[in-house]
Amino acid sequence: MEKLIYSLRWDSPAQPSDIAASVIKAGACRVRINLRDDAVAGGTNLIQSRGRALPDCVVQLWLSSGNPMFRSAVDEAVRAFAGSVTAWLVCESTILENPSRSARGERGAGFAQMAFLTLPQTLGWPEWRRIWRDSHTRIAIETQSTFEYRQNLVVESLLEDDGTAPQDIVAIVEECFPIEALTDPLTFFGAAGNPQKFRQNLDSMMESCARFITPGTIDVFPTSQYDFNEE
Repeated sequence: MEKLIYSLRWDSPAQPSDIAASVIKAGACRVRINLRDDAVAGGTNLIQSRGRALPDCVVQLWLSSGNPMFRSAVDEAVRAFAGSVTAWLVCESTILENPSRSARGERGAGFAQMAFLTLPQTLGWPEWRRIWRDSHTRIAIETQSTFEYRQNLVVESLLEDDGTAPQDIVAIVEECFPIEALTDPLTFFGAAGNPQKFRQNLDSMMESCARFITPGTIDVFPTSQYDFNEE
């Protein structure tokens, strides 16, 4: 099995259930839809952008093979919902599994923050990967209120319909937080009601991120999460 992630910008909004039904019919399984919707509209302070329009929706799914001959039907299904699409083949690492799954097709608890990472000009890929995966992971867990954490290391860029350069993306991260963290930095950094701990966690996180992220070169945005796993 291989995992694919699609980034969509659409002409008109679509329902997560409609997208999921279409890609499942085309052969996908373990489908997750991350949607920038009204439920996360209050999280504007969490948004970072490389200067390009952010995705409206992210589709995560699994196929028996990401080879074009096995993937084409899913590509077409996704394109039917979007004005532009980019896609990547990724290797998923589950750092924290969500302890409380929502029912199939229902909105997940809290919110899911998506981060699209690029490779800094000052680092080679092996050193970037070592810092991010081997060192930063523990710091992220210890300084935030994350209850689900998935790292998707990009293996190959597949589609670039929107004219961007998806080969610039080296990883896609999904982290789930309590809904209060959408607007409360202290809750976000695992320090609700404790300003001193908040400052310590914030400083630790920023120092760590500075080692492998160049400001202004990543896309970060909150989403609502919808899972469509097999019943």
